[in-house]
Amino acid sequence: MKKNITVIGSGISGLSTACFLAKEGHNVTLLEKNETIGGRARQFSEEGFVFDMGPSWYWMPEVFERFYNQFNHTSSDFYELKRLDPSYRVFWKNETYDDVPANIEEYYAWFEELEPGSSKKLDKFLKEAAYKYTAGMNDLVHKPSLKWSEFIDKRILMGMFQLHMFSSFSKYIRKYFKHPKILSLLEFPVLFLGAMPKDTPALYSLMNYADIELGTWYPMGGMFKIIEAFEQIAKEQGVKIHTNQEVKGFEYRNNEIIATHTNTDTFSSDYVISGADYQHTDKKLVNQYSNYSEDYWNTRKMAPSSLLFYLGVNKKIDNLEHHNLFFDADFNKHAVEIYENPTWPKDPLFYACCPSKTDNTVAPDGYENLFLLVPLAPDLEDSEEMREKYFNILIDRVEKQTNCTFRENIIYKRSYCLTDFKKDYNAYKGNAYGLANTLLQTAILKPSLKNKKLKNMYYTGQLTVPGPGVPPSIISGEVVAKEVLKAINN
Repeated sequence: MKKNITVIGSGISGLSTACFLAKEGHNVTLLEKNETIGGRARQFSEEGFVFDMGPSWYWMPEVFERFYNQFNHTSSDFYELKRLDPSYRVFWKNETYDDVPANIEEYYAWFEELEPGSSKKLDKFLKEAAYKYTAGMNDLVHKPSLKWSEFIDKRILMGMFQLHMFSSFSKYIRKYFKHPKILSLLEFPVLFLGAMPKDTPALYSLMNYADIELGTWYPMGGMFKIIEAFEQIAKEQGVKIHTNQEVKGFEYRNNEIIATHTNTDTFSSDYVISGADYQHTDKKLVNQYSNYSEDYWNTRKMAPSSLLFYLGVNKKIDNLEHHNLFFDADFNKHAVEIYENPTWPKDPLFYACCPSKTDNTVAPDGYENLFLLVPLAPDLEDSEEMREKYFNILIDRVEKQTNCTFRENIIYKRSYCLTDFKKDYNAYKGNAYGLANTLLQTAILKPSLKNKKLKNMYYTGQLTVPGPGVPPSIISGEVVAKEVLKAINN
């Protein structure tokens, strides 16, 4: 029997959930509070510049491909996928930089040059990381994590120690390497997982496999091409998408959940899946049916927020690549200021994305599209004065490292920070990346994808399993859809 299903939020996980449920013949309505779909992966255009608002790294391409294949599509139906070479550029303290090669043999040679003997160690490190990636992506991330018995699986149990679930990432990589550049490179993906490398399970060396072996890609036209692809698939499956529909609350009557909206519309549903911020849904929308207490949420360890700048520059900026990491400051000090002593960083590491180096559709001819990002502790005080202070710090550092002045050539500027994450996404404490991926917030220890009091209420997205990031969000939507379909069919 067809069911009426409402999905709240049109981010990656919400779109993924809607596609899978509609594919099985159910009447699916997707409600989005903002004017445009995409959640954190939205896009906007100003003065000839096209800015992706959030995700900018296209890693784990097989996860995207697997999603498209399940709807008789491939990524090439929607966009041209280009592998970046170099994968990214890293700027160091001594005003030098290294380009991280896409070619694996060049990567080995570079490590050997930095630290003699390290290429053989890298080979072993990557083989272990490949095992973790295969086990993690095939076994762990597709589990709903509703009960411990899901993990009583011979392959998982036998592989627990090979996965290094209980080892520190920081100690683990230092068993192999000593050179500070190598350590910084390997720790960089962990910076956004929500904990110091010393507190992050070594399991996450699987991220290094994704980086080094699987490569960094870019969908020509921008990351929003992914949202357009998901939207097309959703509509092909019959999903009805409504924007400017912010859910203000739920009522529960006769086994149906009734969602109320700002424009006084209501939707009665047999099932509701919230892809909105989990804490917001739990404490503001479902009221007496919430899963968790305020104390529970207050004790969760959050991944970082971010200060972002979207800049349009009317000249070319020399010595930048598509992706650029500015490691010209102390990694550990900044990490402490995010995770252990939350404060605005004194001397931040940051990331610069210049997609106009690859894609001539995102900026006028001869101009640059520049996106700057500083990872921050969540729930800091946000002000225009603080944003402007850091804008000047970042521009000074980019100009110094690239030996290219462009401050006077910035013709468009927009900032985005904690108050914007709260306003646009109801993001708990203004987080940008969900919950920290610590051992005590992994799998079944994450907030449950199922409401414990309402049999027809579920959750998807970065605060539940499997966690933050675009590929995990795609998988989250599929995992939740399967659980809803089980409930419908039982």
